[in-house]
Amino acid sequence: MTTVTLPTVSPPPGRYAVAPGRSFAELTAYYGPLVTLRRRVTLTGASLTVPKTESGSGSGSGLMSQSESADARPVFRFDLAGTMKASLVSEHVEPLADGRHLQLLADLDVRGVAFPVLLRLRVVRCAEDRLLVVGSTRLPYRLLRRATGFRLPWSRPATRLRLLLAAEFA
Repeated sequence: MTTVTLPTVSPPPGRYAVAPGRSFAELTAYYGPLVTLRRRVTLTGASLTVPKTESGSGSGSGLMSQSESADARPVFRFDLAGTMKASLVSEHVEPLADGRHLQLLADLDVRGVAFPVLLRLRVVRCAEDRLLVVGSTRLPYRLLRRATGFRLPWSRPATRLRLLLAAEFA
């Protein structure tokens, strides 16, 4: 019997950015089960800031620690342009039970109005200098339109939107 040790989802503390051409975002509009619009959205910037934690247990990686102070939380930021000029900022990162998924409670800022979003990320690869994540979130179109004023063309009806993000932080 062999023992396999899975890598943990904890890059070292520091600030990570996305290299140009190493990420994408896609917006999909659904009307019931039908896709009415699928478009790539320009990801103008993305960053991850992992703070150092004050723990006596050693490494000081702050992405997956359960006891985080308010000023020492990791921060994900995605800046979108194109159809949806917005920024997605999350200061609350929660690891899920399997250790390979992260759940982010984020604010989608569209035209100065913050809209709450639950974003689930799957960590595809985690090394000392790289973190590759893929995730998606569902947005109710009617609530988003009422709260932020974001509208799709009249020829593209929608009941919900899906925002897909993939980024390689280095």
